[in-house]
Amino acid sequence: MTMSKGEQPIRFDDGAAYERGMGIWSQLVANEFLDWLALPHGKRWIDVGCGNGAFTESLISRCMPHETQAIDQSEDQLDFARKRKAVGSAVFQQADAMALPFDDDRFDAAVMALVIFFVPNPAGGVAEMTRVVRPGGLVAAYAWDIAGGGLPFEPIRSELARMGVKLPMPPQAEVSGLKALQRVWAASGLESVETRVISVQRIFGNFDEFWSTSMLIGGLAETVAAMASSRAELLRWRVRTLMRTNEVGQIVCDAKANTVRGLVPM
Repeated sequence: MTMSKGEQPIRFDDGAAYERGMGIWSQLVANEFLDWLALPHGKRWIDVGCGNGAFTESLISRCMPHETQAIDQSEDQLDFARKRKAVGSAVFQQADAMALPFDDDRFDAAVMALVIFFVPNPAGGVAEMTRVVRPGGLVAAYAWDIAGGGLPFEPIRSELARMGVKLPMPPQAEVSGLKALQRVWAASGLESVETRVISVQRIFGNFDEFWSTSMLIGGLAETVAAMASSRAELLRWRVRTLMRTNEVGQIVCDAKANTVRGLVPM
């Protein structure tokens, strides 16, 4: 996956770094999301924009699919995904979310996990998922609630904004809202469209762990590195004052994702 920063794309190619920075967060949402979808075991799934396979792994462990196909544009991410121990017989291949290399009606379910706001034309991406899912099948997604302050690194983003520093956001960030997701799914002809908010929480041993982990997320490290050292230190101090701790002094960080699902018409 890539996201734009002016003319310079921010790439998500390091699977191990993505795992620490975002993959764990994604799986926290995935577990509740998949329970909400509640599909029986033994179905045929496609994971669109699978990245390093974090969601794919959750899908396989919780849904026990008969077939799992997973596509992404980054071969480096796919290489990491293929080496996961729990992905079983999942097939990973390089492909474009806007042109899925599968026949019509091939799958029982198509899912995008933290991807819809990176697709150049979100409606076109949903149309492609709908095309490859059989009548009566499921098309679903989840995305961080960007406008609602749901990003895992929201304390850093908000303080950067107060300091007049704009952090690069996904190019189609507006589609992450609940109403926007509802509109895109309904406009694609999907039926019984439902949305839901999923809130998750991650515990870090200390502030340094939270900070270093967040810096692995695309765009953050580059943005902070471009600041004067004194301003970067001020940023750290201001973020630290915002963070919540538990009774043993660990950092408690919250995030929020918007989810959507719909059925392909019979």
